[in-house]
Order: sequence, then C-alpha cells, then structure tokens
Amino acid sequence: MNKEKVIIFDTTLRDGEQAPGASLTSQQKLEIAFQLEKLGVDVIEAGFPVASPDDFKAVSLVAQNIRKSTVCGLARCLEPDIEAVAKSLKKAKQARIHIFLATSKIHLQYKFKKAEDEILALAKKATKFARRFCDDVEFSPEDATRSEREFLFRVIETAIKEGAKTINIPDTVGYSYPQEIYALITDIFNNVPNINKAVIAIHCHDDLGLAVANSLSAVLAGVRQIHCTINGIGERAGNASLEEIVMAIKTRKDAFKDISTGINTKEIYRTSKLVSNLTGFVVPPNKAIVGRNAFSHESGIHQDAVLKKRITYEIMDPKDVGIRESSIVLGKHSGRHALANKLKDLGFKLPSERIDDIFKRFKELADKKKEIFDDDLIALAEQELREKKKVYELISIRALTGTDIVPEATVKIKFKKRIYEAKSHGDGPVDACYKAIDKVTKVKAKLLSYKLDAITVGKDAQGSVRVEVEVKGKTAIGRGASTDILEASAEAYLDAINKIVV
Repeated sequence: MNKEKVIIFDTTLRDGEQAPGASLTSQQKLEIAFQLEKLGVDVIEAGFPVASPDDFKAVSLVAQNIRKSTVCGLARCLEPDIEAVAKSLKKAKQARIHIFLATSKIHLQYKFKKAEDEILALAKKATKFARRFCDDVEFSPEDATRSEREFLFRVIETAIKEGAKTINIPDTVGYSYPQEIYALITDIFNNVPNINKAVIAIHCHDDLGLAVANSLSAVLAGVRQIHCTINGIGERAGNASLEEIVMAIKTRKDAFKDISTGINTKEIYRTSKLVSNLTGFVVPPNKAIVGRNAFSHESGIHQDAVLKKRITYEIMDPKDVGIRESSIVLGKHSGRHALANKLKDLGFKLPSERIDDIFKRFKELADKKKEIFDDDLIALAEQELREKKKVYELISIRALTGTDIVPEATVKIKFKKRIYEAKSHGDGPVDACYKAIDKVTKVKAKLLSYKLDAITVGKDAQGSVRVEVEVKGKTAIGRGASTDILEASAEAYLDAINKIVV
C-alpha cells in the first residue's frame, strides 16, 4: 500500500530566527538552507523579505541556490509585502508565497481594529494579488485556534476560492491542546465546502509544551503539512520540533499507519548541530532526539539491559538520526557490568576479582564526580594493577596548612595487617606528608622529581601525580590519582617506595 506523505514545512530561517538572540546573516541562512535541502525538507520558509534588506537578500540567496526544496517567503496581506516576496523569489526553481492575516476576535479588536467583513475582504484581495505572481500560495488565518469557528470557516473558504493551495492553521500562541486541535481540524474538514481543493497544514507554538503533541494530533485528524523548526527554536517558547515530529511518525508506525515523510533522518543530528552553532542556542542535554543525553545511559539497571539488548531502553536506533552509537555514561548510578565493559573497550583484560576492587574505587570516585571519563578509568585500572605488589597501603591522610602556620600532615598506613600512624611538619603539605610516610616506612627516600597534571577537565577533575624517588642508589617512579591532590601525592610516593621495597 502506498503511504501518504506529510509535507515538512521548515520555518527555522523565518519563525525560528525570530527567537530573541537567534539572528542569522544571509550567508548563515544559506548554509542552513543547503543542509535543510540535504535533510529532505519539502518547503523552506527562508524569511520575511519586507522585514529588512538582509532578510530580503537571504530569501533571494536561498531562492537562487536551492533546487530540490520549495523556497517560501512570508508576507502580511499587504501588497508591498507580497511584492517583496515575489521579487525575492524570482530565481527560485520552486516558489511559494505565504500570506497571513489574523482572524481571532482578540487580534481583530486590539491589533487591527477591523470588523470581520473587512478581514474577509483583505483575505480575498491579498490571496488574489499573490496568485498574480505565484501559482503556489499558502494562506494562514493567524491565531486560528482562538478564532470563532464559523468566521474561521468563511475565511478559509474565501482563501481557497481565490486560489490558495495550502491552508495553514496556526496555534499562534500555543494555547491549544491535542484533543482540541483534532476537533478543530475535523470541523474544518466537515464545514468548509471547498476544503478538498487545498492541503491543510498545522503550525504550533510551544508555550504550554504541547507543540509536537498538537502537530501529531493534527496529522491523525487529516493534516498533511506540518510547520516546524530544527531544535524547536522560535518565538517565545519556540515552535514544534522537526526532529521530534519526524521521528515520532517513523517510530510509531502503529499509530501513524500509511503515513511517511521525505526526511533523510540520518541528517537530523548534523542539522541540529549546525543550527545550534550558528544561532548560539545550545541544545539542552535532555532534549529529545538530539540532546546529549537522548541516547545516553547512566543507571546501572538500564546500562546492563542496553548492553544485552539495545531495544530494552531505546525505542530508536541512534544511527537513524545520525548519531554513531549509544553512550554508556559512567557515574554513581552505574553498575559493575557497564564498568567491566568499558574497561574492556579501553584495553584492560582483568580477572573478576580485580574488577570488583576497581568497582569499589569507581563508586567512591563517582560520589565525588558528576561524570567519570575514560582517563579516570585508566587511572583507576593502572592503580589497581600497581597495587598487586603493594607492601604499604595508604589508609588516610590529614593535613593542616595556611599562610601563618607551619604545614603539618598526619598519615595512617597499613603494613602487614596493622595500621600505623605518624605526624610530621614540612615546607608544605606535600613535604609534610612525605616526611610522615618516611617515619612509618622507615625508608629514607630522596625525591628526585614531582609532577602534577589534571587527568580530566572541570573543578572535580582527578589530579595525576608522578614522582621519582631514590633510595640507597635505587630509583623508582610512582604514580597516584585522586580528586584530592594531597591524596594523589601520597599514593604516588608510596607507590614508588613499594616498588623499591619489593
């Protein structure tokens, strides 16, 4: 059976750019337009030509260069607006003029101060005028969801009669909800006599967080064109998100039977990143489909199941949206299975008991850090391997330091199943610590070199300490890692001493 296609009308370059702070240059708009064409968008609304010289230039540039997608410009129901759109689209292979006119009583009373008959006359005149320049005209009764039904039906009928091939139903202020949208679209189909002569579209805003749900409800009611933007950017709380709509239709084939889009979904992530980079609008990590966490798992229960079978906790394959693979993010909620799997990926082939020891340390580190990086795990594994031949084991360290006191350190060290404690002063907390260790081990070590590096980034990064010591002519290199620099320093010094003692 042939699938019915839902036309994807992308308004990232027009309504999306109206988001405060998201202004784009004409060249940036062209760059995004090329990617939208690659994505498979059917209609690209490139801008509002009469708004500014650069917006006119942007629409003209997109019109000259885009060949597969229809290029559209927006106009109020005013002749200068429509003429500006027509002029900007002159070189378009496929052009569309999109005109809009408010129909709700709120807008008529406070914005236009016009009667319904005047609005009907404007809609008729503007649609007829637009058709002089372009065969493909789309008409939007602005604030349709708050308009009185009978008047809305008359306006739609008039626009279609004058040649509008697409009628778009805007939920301009994001006021509606899915059942209401479904009922409205159903009523339009049942009460507009010539409705079969036009494609019905939907344009939803996200003021109540319902833009995507409302758009999908409209599709179920018979709408066959959806207005949307990349990453859901747009006026106020934004527009319906293209990636969420497209993937919902693709994923829920049971609900959207015999319905498809022409979107190449493997280009979704790349498009999202481009729009984010050029607008400066960072994609929230928990954003559906394209957020950093959309295919990431930290919970041990989830990680274990996903490693066994991806579909246990993923309803989509990340490759379908252009993401290489799912991400197992190690943190305090992660389990032993995920840790073992990650260590294996990093090249550590360790027996079960060693994994158990690393897992204990991993949990301790995870309580201190929000996220564990690969370098953190490498440091933990290397530390575990070094401790196979450990003679002296650091149990605890405490230091007292300041600008007006002599630094002091107290260490507790395990040796042959007993705990020994020593206290010492020094030039600094590290020096005091090393002198205290010397007291316990009775090993007089000479520090040849000391180097501190951050293993990972951020305030909670692990510090890696490398020391070289000499004892009676023998030298050894010791390493330690911890989010506490003093602890890392002590571990490194003891590591070197252990090597010499062994």
